[in-house]
Amino acid sequence: MADGWQLIHEDKHDETSPCSSFSSLRTSAAGHPGALSSSSSAQVFVSVRFGPPGLPIYAQPICPGPGYFWTPGYWAWNDDAGYYWVPGTWVVAPVGLLWTPGYWGWGGGFYAWHPGYWGPHVGFYGGAGFFGGEWRGGAFFYNAAVVRVDTVHVTNVYVNRSVVVNNESHVAFNGGEGGVTAHATAAEEAAARTAPGRSGSADSA
Repeated sequence: MADGWQLIHEDKHDETSPCSSFSSLRTSAAGHPGALSSSSSAQVFVSVRFGPPGLPIYAQPICPGPGYFWTPGYWAWNDDAGYYWVPGTWVVAPVGLLWTPGYWGWGGGFYAWHPGYWGPHVGFYGGAGFFGGEWRGGAFFYNAAVVRVDTVHVTNVYVNRSVVVNNESHVAFNGGEGGVTAHATAAEEAAARTAPGRSGSADSA
C-alpha cells in the first residue's frame, strides 16, 4: 500500500507473532518497478501470519525531471529479519503506463503479498489511494496535490485535491483485523486483467 511522506514516523509491531512464508522474499526486488529484468517473470508468493507495521511518514524526494513516476514504498518480508521497509523512488515511466503498487492482503488465514505492475490504468492496491498524475498524449502531467515537483523544471503540472485519500491510521494492509476494508471496483479488476505482464517489473511492461 502507498506510503505517506512528511516526517519520519516509527511504529511498533508484534515481533513475537508466528509467521509462515511459503517462499522467502529475500530482496527488495519483488514487486518493485525497475528492480527485475524481463527474464525474471516468475511470481514469488509470500504469506505471513501477522500484518506489517504502519506506513512510515517521511519527506518525499522532489521529482528529478519530466517523465519520472513516483512509486510508493512498501513493507517487504524476509524470513530472517521479518518485515523491512523498501523506500519509495522515482523511476522513468514507460510511456502511457501507470504503476499499480503492491500491497498486503488478508485471506485464508494469512497476509499475502500482491506484487505491483505496470498497466494503462491503475488497478487495486489495498485501498490506500495514490494518484500522482496522468498521461496526456506522450507527456506525463503531475498532480502537485500529491507529489513534489519543481515547477521551474517540470511544467506539466496540475492540481486535483479530490483524489487525495487520507490514511490517518497509516495501516499498511487490506482486510483482516484492523486492516483497510476497501474492495476492488470493477474497473480496478479490469485494469489487473489487461495489464501487459504482471511480473512487477518496469522492464516487463
